[in-house]
Amino acid sequence: MGARWLILADDLTGAADCAIAFRRRGSAAAVMWGDAAPDDQLPILSYDADSRGLSAKAAAGRHAALLERLHSVDRRLFKKIDSTMRGQPAAESAATLAHLRTRYGQQAFGVLAPAFPATGRTTVNGRMRVGGRPLEEAEVWRRDHTYASADLGAMLATAGIRAGTITLPVVRGGRLADMLAEAAAGPDEIVVCDAETDDDLHRIAEAGLAATPSACFIGSAGLAHALAATGPKAAREPVRITPDGRGTLLVVGSLAEISRAGARRLVADGCVAHLPVSPETLLAREGQGSLATQLAEWLTAGQDVLVEIMLGGEPDMSIGPRLARALAEALAPTAGQIGALAATGGETAAALLTRFDIHGIQLADEIEPGVSLGLTLGRLSIPIATKAGAFGDADSLARIRDRLRRARIEGSLT
Repeated sequence: MGARWLILADDLTGAADCAIAFRRRGSAAAVMWGDAAPDDQLPILSYDADSRGLSAKAAAGRHAALLERLHSVDRRLFKKIDSTMRGQPAAESAATLAHLRTRYGQQAFGVLAPAFPATGRTTVNGRMRVGGRPLEEAEVWRRDHTYASADLGAMLATAGIRAGTITLPVVRGGRLADMLAEAAAGPDEIVVCDAETDDDLHRIAEAGLAATPSACFIGSAGLAHALAATGPKAAREPVRITPDGRGTLLVVGSLAEISRAGARRLVADGCVAHLPVSPETLLAREGQGSLATQLAEWLTAGQDVLVEIMLGGEPDMSIGPRLARALAEALAPTAGQIGALAATGGETAAALLTRFDIHGIQLADEIEPGVSLGLTLGRLSIPIATKAGAFGDADSLARIRDRLRRARIEGSLT
C-alpha cells in the first residue's frame, strides 16, 4: 500500500492537478471543499482551501483551522502553492509549519520546490522562472502578484520563515539526501530547492522523504508527480458512467491569454456554440434569463457550448470573484442539462461547482499536464475537466472538449 497524503491547496484547479498525480499511480483520490465531510478511507485527500484571494492573515487562519480538522498523523502533508507565487504562499507555509510543530512536538521542516517543468515553471538560484525567463517578465506576474520579486527566500521571509537554498549542482550531485537531513536538523525551517526538470524533482522527492518522517512538502503539481512516483504503481479502478447525449459546457473565466486563444480556436473550428457574456450583463443580471434558456436548449440537443466572459482593455481584477459568482448564478438553471463540464481558472470552477451543489470530484485521469478529469460528487454526477487558466496551449480546450465528448458518449473516464 502506498503512503496516505493530505494535499491542502489554495485553489480548486491546483488541488486537482496535484491529487491526479497519485491517481495516475493507482491510488484513489478525490478533491473536496467547503463543509464536505472528508472520506477518511481515501488514501489521497485533496482539499481546496479557496484562499488565493485572501489576505495573508486570513489565509493563514484558514489553513490553521483546516489542518486541525483534516490532518491526521498517518497522512503525510503536501502544501500546494501556486507555481507563479500568486496568493499567500508564505503565510500559508508558516501556518503549516506551526501546525506541524504543535502536532509532532518538535522542529517542523519543509521542502519547498514549486517548479512544474511540464508547464514551463522552473526554479534557478532560488527564483521562479516561466518559459526560461524571470517570472517578473511573465504575463501572469504583470496581472497578479503578491510579493516584490520572484525570490522564494525573500517571499518566505515576509512571514518570518528562516530558509536556505539548495541549488541545481547540489540537487544533481550525490549528497542531496545528506544535505536535506542536515538542514532538517539545523536552524532553517524550510529549504528552497532548485529544479529545472522532472528528474530534478524526483531527486528532491526521494531525498526529502528520507530526510525526516515529519517533513512537509511545499510545491505545485510537478513535485506532487515526483512524490507519487516514489510509491508503488497499481492498476487504476475504472470510473464509468451511463452514456449521456447532452452537450458539454465549457466555461472560460480566466484572463490568461492562452485560455483566450484556446477559446478563439474552438469558435473558429466551428465545433461549439459560442455564448460570449459581458461583465455588465452578469453584474446587472440583465439578459441572464435568455442566456440560460439558449444554453439549456443547445445542451439538451447535444450541442457543446462555450461560455466566455468577455473582458476588454485592462480588466479590473478586484471584480473577479463577483464575476465568477454572478456567472455561476446565471448558469445555475441549466445544471440539469449539462452532460459534462470544463472550467478554466480555479475561481471560476469553484464558483460553478458550489452553486451547482457539487461538493467534490472523484479523480479519474489527467488529460494533459495541469488538466484533471474526474466525476463530480453531489447533486450532479457528470464528467468534469479543470484547468488552471495559464496552463496548456491554444489547442488545450479542443483536447479537453474531445476527451469529455468521448467520456460521455462511451461512458468511461479512464
